[in-house]
Amino acid sequence: MTSPAADPASDPTASDAVPADAAPVDAVEPAASAAALAGSPPADTPPATGRRRFGAAVWAALGIVYVVWGSTYLGIRVVVETMPPFLSAGVRFVAAGLLLALLLVCRYGPGVLRASRAQLASAALVGLLLLLGGNGLVVLAETTVPSGLAALLIAVVPAWVVLLRTAFGERPGRGAYLGVLLGLAGLAVLTLPGISGEVRVWGVLTVMAATLMWSLGSFASSRLPMPKNPFATSAYEMVAGGLACALVGLARGEQHGLDLGAVSARSWTALGYLIVFGSLIAFSAYAWLLHHAPLSLTATYAYVNPVVAVALGALILGEAVSWPIALGGAIVVGGVCLIVSTERRG
Repeated sequence: MTSPAADPASDPTASDAVPADAAPVDAVEPAASAAALAGSPPADTPPATGRRRFGAAVWAALGIVYVVWGSTYLGIRVVVETMPPFLSAGVRFVAAGLLLALLLVCRYGPGVLRASRAQLASAALVGLLLLLGGNGLVVLAETTVPSGLAALLIAVVPAWVVLLRTAFGERPGRGAYLGVLLGLAGLAVLTLPGISGEVRVWGVLTVMAATLMWSLGSFASSRLPMPKNPFATSAYEMVAGGLACALVGLARGEQHGLDLGAVSARSWTALGYLIVFGSLIAFSAYAWLLHHAPLSLTATYAYVNPVVAVALGALILGEAVSWPIALGGAIVVGGVCLIVSTERRG
């Protein structure tokens, strides 16, 4: 997904773009849902005053990110069974970005992709952080780390987000801090498989680095000038991030010995699923959320995705659910309840 920006028409280079924590009022139209490009482009929404309330579009987009992204860890694990990690990630994001751009042009005309150099540069930077640094490293880690464990380790994302918000003078609230502490406690439990040698430590550390890159990209996206249409922003970010992933794959020599005929049918199917559902739909939903809901609320996908990922990994791939995974998962899921309830009361 990507991160749409505040309306650049008001100040395309301003550093005080509407932050992701500026929640919209109830009047967010359901047609603005990231799952439906058929509706009109989302209108700019002013920050809410007083009690924060979210429209149906916010919860629909959040539901997409919760469920679909939870399944992408399984998809990635299946893809890298017979495909190189960075090259497959490059194909995924470039294809999804181009498809999204084509849909936008067919629906709204070429003008929907119009953007200044500053906006394009910002979109490319965020795309590199989110997709090369964030998703690309997760894909690499899943060559050795089980999909469920990788998803559970992503639970550290809200902790990074709260730290970044605090560093910039924001005060997320006691509930958010307590939710982060619960998430970190669960994370400590989840690292036990790596410490005990059940998985490679470098894989665990790679996922942790990915969470930092993803958090930085998410945080920066709401504070940089971006194209006015959030879905156009998604397209630019996916193409930029996908090209970067492909270049890294080539630099790593992943093309050597690659035999497309040896790629399994289920890997091709999983790649197609990741392109359409994981990137085209869910990534765009995440991008839309970054500017229509508080960032700490949006980041709670990191607590919910693991539940979906662990369940699918166990049911489809037969991945073992050890006691650290079960206990750690239960702890981090508690964190999302605190953060969500805090944002709704804020």
